[in-house]
Amino acid sequence: MSDNLQDHPVLVVDFGAQYAQLIARRVRECALYSEVVPHTMSAEEMLAKNPAAIVLSGGPSSVYADGAPSLDVALLEAGVPVFGICYGFQAMAHALGGTVAHTGGREYGHTMATITHTDSILFDGQPAEQAVWMSHGDGVSEAPTGMTVCARTPGAPVAAFEDAERKLFGVQWHPEVLHSTHGQEVLRNFLLNGAGLKAEWTPANMAEELVAQVREQIGEGRAICGLSGGVDSSVAAAMVQKAIGDRLTCVFVDHGLLRAGEAEQVKEDFVAATGVDLVVVDASERFLEALAGQSDPETKRKIIGREFIRVFEQAARDIVGAESDSEHPVEFLVQGTLYPDVVESGGGTGAANIKSHHNVGGLPDDLQFKLVEPLRALFKDEVRQVGLELGVPDSIVWRQPFPGPGLGIRIIGEVTAERLEILRAADKIAREELTAAGLDRDIWQCPVVLLADVRSVGVQGDGRTYGHPIVLRPVSSEDAMTADWTRLPYDVLATISNRITNEVSDVNRVVLDVTSKPPGTIEWE
Repeated sequence: MSDNLQDHPVLVVDFGAQYAQLIARRVRECALYSEVVPHTMSAEEMLAKNPAAIVLSGGPSSVYADGAPSLDVALLEAGVPVFGICYGFQAMAHALGGTVAHTGGREYGHTMATITHTDSILFDGQPAEQAVWMSHGDGVSEAPTGMTVCARTPGAPVAAFEDAERKLFGVQWHPEVLHSTHGQEVLRNFLLNGAGLKAEWTPANMAEELVAQVREQIGEGRAICGLSGGVDSSVAAAMVQKAIGDRLTCVFVDHGLLRAGEAEQVKEDFVAATGVDLVVVDASERFLEALAGQSDPETKRKIIGREFIRVFEQAARDIVGAESDSEHPVEFLVQGTLYPDVVESGGGTGAANIKSHHNVGGLPDDLQFKLVEPLRALFKDEVRQVGLELGVPDSIVWRQPFPGPGLGIRIIGEVTAERLEILRAADKIAREELTAAGLDRDIWQCPVVLLADVRSVGVQGDGRTYGHPIVLRPVSSEDAMTADWTRLPYDVLATISNRITNEVSDVNRVVLDVTSKPPGTIEWE
């Protein structure tokens, strides 16, 4: 492995694209480290990051519109390889003296592209006709001087160009989406052949680099880790334990918002697999009292985050006091924050705050710990790969994601002990039937949601009932940045529905959420 791989990122410049984070994910699939930065960052600041290459994302604007994001030509003249996509492609052409115009042929969705130079760097070894995914009104009608036009479509006479000497490349379509059949090959050709980069962002190298960073950050200090038993916190704990050994203590806070059987799994399975030092704190009554009367989703998230940290602070004081180690107090708090958490919480990219995450946006201002977030640069599938590299058992690595705030954000309305028991029972049935059908690996996760503030009429036991609806939200995803609802077999859905309405009191209706992300999020709150 070369020097720190994160010191020379592939920067993805976000021009307001729907898929900026997906582009970054596709770069990672080429075994290269990537980061998303806003278009408002100056060229000087971008170049100060020592990028290995730069990818310009798409965006909704016209390059000629008032207030449209601009591209500093200095970015194209710095000698750093650049690849433009959609709006980024047009911005490149415009900045370099080409012509962008209303070509009269808007293209949205599936389009056939004709590759005019199959021996080019971008399209080497690819078919001359290939399906691509378009989303543009304007188009490049004349390429900048020095550019070789490599492709065209019915609505875009200049659909791709490249200048190998200056290492400048671009395509009008979206290679990052699966609808572009050779899109990943185009992106890989740019990165490995056009930019000349080495594919070194592998699970082994990720683990080695991130463990070294944790060791450097904590030094001789001590840390505690909030262990939920989920993939993120488990891999984070394994990574920190490898870095600092027995100076890590894991704290399992039972906030009473877990699913059926999860507390036992954490207390027994994870400890048996890792041998980690685990302290268990039962704080379920404290959390219920703090959440009493609260129905607003953001308020509930922040309350759970606040109480979680307070319990941690007390646990740290107890741990230090018990060991009488005043020379090396617990200074660090380990969290399983992932890159999508950072992006969706508006961190690092100038993005809008979609939701406050338990482990990002819900922390109190007077936090008494220094945060250690060893997975902050990783997508979910990369976390799984690193976990396997670190020896975390398959049963934990492949567990379906579960949010830090737990069932507290899967109850629409106030969280009460009675409502938690209803939701636990319904969730347990759904998980049992999905496992029995062999579908655990086919879905990303299946949130089960209780519409506690809604009553629907039903007929049960020859009588009229007014029960709560339960929502099933099975989704498929690669990294949670985008998702689609999973097409579960009807007989499995029927079995889940029948069991829930028969076995769970106060529930008389089961509905299926068939919304993709975007526009919806995976969780309801």
